[in-house]
Amino acid sequence: MMIADQSRKMLLGGKWVEKEEKINVFDPQDNRLITTVPKAGKEDMLLAIKTAEEGREIAKQMSVHERINVLNRAADYMEQYHVVYAEMIAKEGSKTINEARGEVTRAIQTIRISAEEARRIKGETIPFDQMPGSENRIGYYYKFPIGIIAAITPFNDPLNLVAHKIGPAIASGNAIIVKPATLTPVSALLLAEAFVEAGLPDKILSVITGSGSEIGDTLITHPSINMVSFTGGLNTGKSIAKKAGLKKLSMELGSNSPTIILKDADIDAAVDGCVSGAYGAVGQNCIGVQRIFIEKPVYNQFVDQFVEQTKRVRMGNKQDEATDMGPLIAEKEAIRVEEIVNEAVEYDGVTVLTGGYRDGAYYAPTVLSDVVPGAKIAQEEIFGPVVMVFPVDDIDEAIEKSNAVDYGLQAGIFTNNVSHAFKAVERLDYGGVMVNDTSDYRIDGMPFGGTKGSGIGREGVKYTIEEMTDPKIVQFKL
Repeated sequence: MMIADQSRKMLLGGKWVEKEEKINVFDPQDNRLITTVPKAGKEDMLLAIKTAEEGREIAKQMSVHERINVLNRAADYMEQYHVVYAEMIAKEGSKTINEARGEVTRAIQTIRISAEEARRIKGETIPFDQMPGSENRIGYYYKFPIGIIAAITPFNDPLNLVAHKIGPAIASGNAIIVKPATLTPVSALLLAEAFVEAGLPDKILSVITGSGSEIGDTLITHPSINMVSFTGGLNTGKSIAKKAGLKKLSMELGSNSPTIILKDADIDAAVDGCVSGAYGAVGQNCIGVQRIFIEKPVYNQFVDQFVEQTKRVRMGNKQDEATDMGPLIAEKEAIRVEEIVNEAVEYDGVTVLTGGYRDGAYYAPTVLSDVVPGAKIAQEEIFGPVVMVFPVDDIDEAIEKSNAVDYGLQAGIFTNNVSHAFKAVERLDYGGVMVNDTSDYRIDGMPFGGTKGSGIGREGVKYTIEEMTDPKIVQFKL
């Protein structure tokens, strides 16, 4: 058992493997070395794929009750070591210890939902006699696993987003190879450990640690890979799509999420929700609140309260339970956010209402006003603790400006007018619309994905399983 071992190995086809070359894993808070993981090369990935070619046959032959039992035992293991999982998330990533605990709880739920959904992978009968001449035919379809899944996961939810790949893959009888984020690989290895301890047969699961530039292309372009499931940035997603070839693609590529505040909204609730949705996980969240459109009659009230509450967000030590917000994942990311804001202030006339400064890997919770909707900062995903506020005349202007970006993951609207709520649901070009909630709301059982540059397909356990299976038609001529 590796759970307390600081010398990490990677999982290759169910076997723990060491490599001479290592990747250092640092705590972004103080750049302290936490541990090392193997630095895999092309040959390691090729071996993982070859092993998965055998693993897909083993996975396909597992009965549904065997898959359910493995998934539930893995969840049990995670519950047993909940504290260890949370501590690692808070060490290698940006989340505070409280946020990390929440992620572990959600990841356990994701695995348990996967176990539940394994028993619901069903087909249905087909009335072949709907076509003249087919009166003597009967048949049905059923779902079968597609084979080998390549999963590439990001740093911002280093456990739960990996669970959203592994859980459905095992539930649906596939083999899976995970390439976790280089900055946060240990959480993924701990999840792999849960499946090893749960008795998952060898060769079904690999978690290969290494540089994406060295092993990523080998994984996504290999002809034995049947599906690429990627969560990350838009540019990387476009690159993967060009290289992958004739494979299924599932991609969640981020957003520039809006929340609309109408004059009839509960302003206190809207402020609370927007502060939480903007600065949770240091704003490194694809559905985090980035743009807020406020009807003019309540603009000043909302902005005054929002700025005041933003000033009370406590930035500090991730391990301190009193801390609300830790550092970004690396100092270079804080510098990137700093440069985006400074450029907007200098060249676009943006006003900083609070924040707007950096301290190492930390960037202060920031609120910006006087932002031109077409400005670069209003069009791109900042992926940091920066929010823009915009006055609007009415809901129509708010919807129009919300839609005026190349993203469409989730949006929120606060209103007590049911007609306005349904108008927003109808006209917002987003994969999800949260009424009297911000864009930053998700449960692990709902379909999750977006339009435009926000991705292809839907995640959420049931919906991921649909992506990871194909229907097979069976017809009998009587």
